[in-house]
Amino acid sequence: MEPSRVNVLCLKWGTRYPAAFVNRLYRGVRRHLHRPFRFVCVTDDPTGLDDGIDAEPFPPPPPGLETKPWPNIFVKLQVFKDGFADLKGPTLFLDIDQIVTGDLDCFFDYKPGAFCIIRNWIELRKRIFRRAPSVGNSSCFRFEAGQMDWVYEKFLAEKAQAMDRRFFRTEQAFMTHAVASRQTVNWWPEGWVRSFKRACVPPWPLNHVLAPRFAPGTRILCFHGNPDPDQAIAGFKGRHLNTWTRPARWVAELWENG
Repeated sequence: MEPSRVNVLCLKWGTRYPAAFVNRLYRGVRRHLHRPFRFVCVTDDPTGLDDGIDAEPFPPPPPGLETKPWPNIFVKLQVFKDGFADLKGPTLFLDIDQIVTGDLDCFFDYKPGAFCIIRNWIELRKRIFRRAPSVGNSSCFRFEAGQMDWVYEKFLAEKAQAMDRRFFRTEQAFMTHAVASRQTVNWWPEGWVRSFKRACVPPWPLNHVLAPRFAPGTRILCFHGNPDPDQAIAGFKGRHLNTWTRPARWVAELWENG
């Protein structure tokens, strides 16, 4: 029997990420997901999106956020609202600055019905004397659309704390907190989603002489923060020497062809 249709959701606003980022993500999903799916991009500008991508507009800002620029990062908490983009059922959220490099079916077969997310990566030097915090990275998570409105309601009830960095440093920290208030937060198996910065770039000072290398077995390559894929291809020089990367030409091949 053919699996039921699932959803893949992404967001695009502003000018930093052009339609090409969404199109490459969509093509990667199309290559590596072997079941019926609806690919939804919620965006303020659908110009240039591939046929097959369901472009939806952003809903109005939540109560209390009307005076702030919208959309902003807290729209990731609005995706849990019932009726968001007319989504129902298993939904895999993906940031658009990621590259699909392997099978995606496992992301829907793993712990069906549960909430699953990346366990956030932290630098090695910050893990020497303490455990990694139990915080998700919202670049890639799966949820049951239409059944988790309470996450959005918790955001509305606690939005002052959610937006105060003294309490929650990021929206993903609040997301983890909100989900954990009623459900188990499940981490994706290590190795399914890998960080370009943490898994591919050699540690300082080797990052200045050795090019990044692809980590075999990766299904989704995540470019959280900097560099983005286009920056990784060219080579990246951040503010700090430990963030510099040599050009990674293989990223271009994966980005185009998965």
